[in-house]
Amino acid sequence: MIIAHLSDLHLDGGTRAEDRVAAVMGYLRGLAEPIDAVVVTGDIADHGAAEEYARAAELLKHPAPVLVCPGNHDVRAAFRTGLLDLPASGEPIDLAQEVGGVLFALCDSTIPGRGAGFLADETLEWLDGVLSGGDGPAFVAFHHPPVEVGIPLVDAIRQAGSERLAAVLGRHPRVTALLAGHVHTGAATTFAGVPLRIAPGVVSGSLLPVEPGADRGWADGGPLEYDRPPALLLHVLHDDGRVTSHHRTVPL
Repeated sequence: MIIAHLSDLHLDGGTRAEDRVAAVMGYLRGLAEPIDAVVVTGDIADHGAAEEYARAAELLKHPAPVLVCPGNHDVRAAFRTGLLDLPASGEPIDLAQEVGGVLFALCDSTIPGRGAGFLADETLEWLDGVLSGGDGPAFVAFHHPPVEVGIPLVDAIRQAGSERLAAVLGRHPRVTALLAGHVHTGAATTFAGVPLRIAPGVVSGSLLPVEPGADRGWADGGPLEYDRPPALLLHVLHDDGRVTSHHRTVPL
């Protein structure tokens, strides 16, 4: 199984973000063999506006299932109606879908009106139940990483209360990997003994403190790179349960 993993599209009604998303989706459609799923880990819209989700629905069309979860820039009600064709609601957006015998559990780690993340008790209860429904491989996705990654900008607004998630994962060894976004850079680490893969940002890239420009203030664009080409991860799920993740940049 090959899974395309995108994050942080930040569609805002402008052509810059749209062109970058279109380039990534064009790259996926041009692959020699079809991929099995596309996972988008949040911040699909920049302002959470209905028109941003309408455009996202068009740009993200693909023959494979496209699985989405919200990020801190998304708005739950508009996300539901614009991307999921569901009634508007402010409740957490937790979705599960099986693709080719592999479970994808997408969790809502957002706190409406805030940049930081947290998995509500109801989301963790839902996740525990979904993972109890079988023993095949499973991916758990959310926007906010549950660990620090070495970039102060996002470490300050990572997923809090992560020990509760660790307890759930400890009961379900079927979880092959965790998929996240939020950081705007591709990264690989572990959480609770499970591989954690963080997708690069489609809209921009973030800088480690040791990189030139990381000390810029927000008036100068902040510790972000806007000239970096859009990028994504391609995860290969092997027959022995391993996951190999390949970082790809896409020319504009």
